[in-house]
Amino acid sequence: MAEGQTPERIEIRAVGPADRALFKRVAPEVFDGAVMPERLASYLTAADHLMVLALRDGEVVGQVAAVIHRHPDMPDELYVDNLGVTPALQRQGIGRRLMDAVFALGRARGCEEAWVATEVDNRPARALYTRLGPVEDEPVAFYLYEL
Repeated sequence: MAEGQTPERIEIRAVGPADRALFKRVAPEVFDGAVMPERLASYLTAADHLMVLALRDGEVVGQVAAVIHRHPDMPDELYVDNLGVTPALQRQGIGRRLMDAVFALGRARGCEEAWVATEVDNRPARALYTRLGPVEDEPVAFYLYEL
Protein backbone atom coordinates (compact mmCIF):
# COMPACT_ATOMS: atom_id res chain seq x y z
CA MET A 1 0.00 0.00 0.00
CA ALA A 2 1.37 3.40 -0.95
CA GLU A 3 2.08 6.01 1.68
CA GLY A 4 -0.91 8.24 2.36
CA GLN A 5 -3.46 5.59 1.39
CA THR A 6 -5.83 4.38 4.08
CA PRO A 7 -6.74 0.72 4.24
CA GLU A 8 -10.34 0.31 3.06
CA ARG A 9 -11.25 -1.71 6.13
CA ILE A 10 -10.66 1.24 8.47
CA GLU A 11 -13.85 2.76 9.89
CA ILE A 12 -13.67 6.26 11.38
CA ARG A 13 -16.33 6.68 14.05
CA ALA A 14 -17.23 9.26 16.70
CA VAL A 15 -18.01 7.53 20.00
CA GLY A 16 -20.04 8.23 23.11
CA PRO A 17 -21.13 6.54 26.35
CA ALA A 18 -22.87 3.64 24.59
CA ASP A 19 -19.61 2.66 22.84
CA ARG A 20 -17.51 1.56 25.82
CA ALA A 21 -17.42 -2.05 24.60
CA LEU A 22 -15.37 -0.96 21.57
CA PHE A 23 -12.40 -0.38 23.89
CA LYS A 24 -12.04 -4.07 24.81
CA ARG A 25 -9.72 -4.59 21.83
CA VAL A 26 -7.11 -1.86 21.42
CA ALA A 27 -4.01 -2.24 19.25
CA PRO A 28 -0.59 -1.44 20.75
CA GLU A 29 0.37 2.20 21.38
CA VAL A 30 -2.96 3.73 20.32
CA PHE A 31 -3.21 5.32 23.78
CA ASP A 32 -0.35 6.44 26.00
CA GLY A 33 -1.33 3.84 28.63
CA ALA A 34 -3.96 1.26 29.42
CA VAL A 35 -7.57 2.41 29.03
CA MET A 36 -9.16 2.35 32.49
CA PRO A 37 -12.91 1.65 32.45
CA GLU A 38 -13.84 4.26 35.07
CA ARG A 39 -11.83 7.00 33.34
CA LEU A 40 -13.21 5.98 29.96
CA ALA A 41 -16.79 6.20 31.25
CA SER A 42 -16.14 9.64 32.71
CA TYR A 43 -14.54 10.89 29.50
CA LEU A 44 -17.27 9.59 27.21
CA THR A 45 -20.08 11.09 29.31
CA ALA A 46 -18.54 14.59 29.55
CA ALA A 47 -20.54 16.91 27.30
CA ASP A 48 -17.58 18.85 25.90
CA HIS A 49 -15.26 15.87 25.36
CA LEU A 50 -15.04 14.40 21.88
CA MET A 51 -13.46 11.13 20.78
CA VAL A 52 -13.16 9.59 17.34
CA LEU A 53 -11.87 6.06 16.78
CA ALA A 54 -10.31 4.27 13.83
CA LEU A 55 -11.53 0.66 13.85
CA ARG A 56 -10.30 -2.32 11.86
CA ASP A 57 -12.21 -5.57 12.25
CA GLY A 58 -13.55 -4.43 15.63
CA GLU A 59 -10.15 -3.42 17.00
CA VAL A 60 -9.30 0.18 17.91
CA VAL A 61 -6.26 1.04 15.77
CA GLY A 62 -6.37 4.81 16.19
CA GLN A 63 -7.98 7.53 18.25
CA VAL A 64 -8.21 11.26 18.65
CA ALA A 65 -9.49 12.93 21.81
CA ALA A 66 -10.47 16.58 22.01
CA VAL A 67 -12.06 19.03 24.42
CA ILE A 68 -14.22 22.03 23.61
CA HIS A 69 -13.04 25.09 25.50
CA ARG A 70 -15.79 27.63 26.07
CA HIS A 71 -14.87 31.22 26.86
CA PRO A 72 -16.87 34.22 28.03
CA ASP A 73 -14.89 36.64 25.88
CA MET A 74 -13.97 34.81 22.68
CA PRO A 75 -15.25 32.07 20.37
CA ASP A 76 -15.29 28.43 21.43
CA GLU A 77 -12.23 26.45 20.41
CA LEU A 78 -11.37 22.80 20.04
CA TYR A 79 -8.26 21.56 21.83
CA VAL A 80 -6.97 18.32 20.35
CA ASP A 81 -5.65 16.58 23.41
CA ASN A 82 -4.32 13.29 22.03
CA LEU A 83 -3.89 11.49 18.72
CA GLY A 84 -2.61 7.96 18.40
CA VAL A 85 -2.38 5.35 15.65
CA THR A 86 -0.89 1.92 16.21
CA PRO A 87 2.65 1.90 14.73
CA ALA A 88 1.81 -0.90 12.30
CA LEU A 89 -0.69 1.38 10.53
CA GLN A 90 1.02 4.76 10.75
CA ARG A 91 1.68 6.84 7.62
CA GLN A 92 -1.41 5.46 5.88
CA GLY A 93 -3.68 8.49 6.29
CA ILE A 94 -5.50 7.31 9.41
CA GLY A 95 -4.27 10.20 11.58
CA ARG A 96 -5.40 12.67 8.91
CA ARG A 97 -8.85 11.07 8.73
CA LEU A 98 -9.15 11.18 12.53
CA MET A 99 -8.18 14.86 12.62
CA ASP A 100 -10.60 15.73 9.81
CA ALA A 101 -13.41 13.94 11.67
CA VAL A 102 -12.75 15.65 15.01
CA PHE A 103 -12.46 19.04 13.29
CA ALA A 104 -15.87 18.42 11.70
CA LEU A 105 -17.34 17.54 15.10
CA GLY A 106 -15.85 20.70 16.60
CA ARG A 107 -17.28 22.86 13.81
CA ALA A 108 -20.69 21.23 14.28
CA ARG A 109 -20.52 22.08 18.00
CA GLY A 110 -19.75 25.76 17.36
CA CYS A 111 -15.95 25.84 17.52
CA GLU A 112 -14.30 28.45 15.34
CA GLU A 113 -10.70 27.35 15.91
CA ALA A 114 -8.80 24.23 16.84
CA TRP A 115 -5.36 23.85 18.33
CA VAL A 116 -2.94 21.08 19.15
CA ALA A 117 0.49 20.86 20.72
CA THR A 118 3.15 18.20 20.47
CA GLU A 119 6.72 17.61 21.50
CA VAL A 120 9.30 19.47 19.43
CA ASP A 121 11.07 16.21 18.56
CA ASN A 122 7.88 14.39 17.46
CA ARG A 123 8.57 14.71 13.73
CA PRO A 124 5.72 12.47 12.48
CA ALA A 125 3.12 14.43 14.47
CA ARG A 126 4.55 17.77 13.42
CA ALA A 127 4.54 16.68 9.76
CA LEU A 128 0.87 15.70 10.00
CA TYR A 129 -0.17 18.87 11.79
CA THR A 130 1.70 20.99 9.24
CA ARG A 131 -0.07 19.20 6.35
CA LEU A 132 -3.41 20.16 7.94
CA GLY A 133 -2.64 23.79 7.02
CA PRO A 134 -2.40 25.62 10.35
CA VAL A 135 -2.34 29.38 10.66
CA GLU A 136 0.99 30.47 12.05
CA ASP A 137 0.72 31.69 15.63
CA GLU A 138 3.09 33.09 18.17
CA PRO A 139 5.31 30.60 20.00
CA VAL A 140 4.10 29.63 23.47
CA ALA A 141 5.78 28.37 26.60
CA PHE A 142 4.32 25.22 28.14
CA TYR A 143 4.16 24.67 31.91
CA LEU A 144 3.07 21.43 33.55
CA TYR A 145 1.92 21.37 37.16
CA GLU A 146 1.36 18.29 39.25
CA LEU A 147 -1.86 18.56 41.19
